[in-house]
Amino acid sequence: MSVKYKPRVSLIGTDSMTGKEIMGVLSQKQFPIEKAEFFDTDVKKEYSKLTQFNGEPRVIHPVDDTLLERTDLLFLAGDKKTSRRIGNEAENKKVFAIDFSGAFWEHDKVPVIVSGINDDEILRGERHLVANPHPVTIMLSHIIMEAMRDYGVLKTVAFVLQPVSAFGKSGIEELAGQSADILNKGSGDRKVFQAQIAFNLLSQSESVDESGFSIGERRILSELKRVVKNHEISLSLVQAPVFHGYSVMMHMKLEKKADIQSLEATYRKSSLFEVYSPSLECPVSPALTAGQENILIGQVKQDAVFSNSFWIWAAADNLMVGSALNAYKIALNMISDEKSPI
Repeated sequence: MSVKYKPRVSLIGTDSMTGKEIMGVLSQKQFPIEKAEFFDTDVKKEYSKLTQFNGEPRVIHPVDDTLLERTDLLFLAGDKKTSRRIGNEAENKKVFAIDFSGAFWEHDKVPVIVSGINDDEILRGERHLVANPHPVTIMLSHIIMEAMRDYGVLKTVAFVLQPVSAFGKSGIEELAGQSADILNKGSGDRKVFQAQIAFNLLSQSESVDESGFSIGERRILSELKRVVKNHEISLSLVQAPVFHGYSVMMHMKLEKKADIQSLEATYRKSSLFEVYSPSLECPVSPALTAGQENILIGQVKQDAVFSNSFWIWAAADNLMVGSALNAYKIALNMISDEKSPI
């Protein structure tokens, strides 16, 4: 893909796990940049805080009114309040912006983009602000659409195991500290999770609505309907005691006849996936996803009860596949020569 210019890139939220991952991907993949600047809401004075980018120290600036005047492409990896305010200003001033905070998932006019599936919403050039979806939305969209192209998918049900990194550094620190405390016959702090998370599974980690679904589950279902259109899907999240990586066990009913080998072949022909054969070594698990740019497909089981239906076990790095890599591809589309004139 050719680009028509090198943008001035800004990022808000350098301390967030997502922000750090974006910086790493932009640097590693040598994203074309004229100038890169970094901003955090906790910075009050210039030169009071530094970060590293491309092997060099960089000043982190306060978030101020001049930010958008010196920016062509903005990554919003901070808190929802800041993302909502700056994101709306970016749209009004026609500055390209990609939000990671989930601040806009209920806004129908803000496109939810899974690169490789609905990029046309960027290429049309109608909107400047877009939402990078929930990691599970990205993961499930690719798995469903790959099968959809070859066989058609009538219905999907997914059981999702969520890592504690979904709650940022505080979730990771609580699991680590609680695990150590319990092994030493203590109980551990419970600040992020209201119940014990170490050595345990939680049926919910957020408050639920009258139907029993959390806002996180509602967000994913809403995003999936916008990305994978005209498809029946339901899912449920379970909080798992793992640090990184989402894993899913999903059940898909296909329209056209398939078997295990042909379905595995469908995923093998795509560079988005790595497919593994069943093994007692369990080559697909959250622990093995760190830094991986692919969605890992493990066991595929043909259902003996429901006709032409399959169980698929998959896992992916929520910070790489489920966040930074998707945003990198979105950003390339935003500055692409193929994009329609604004």
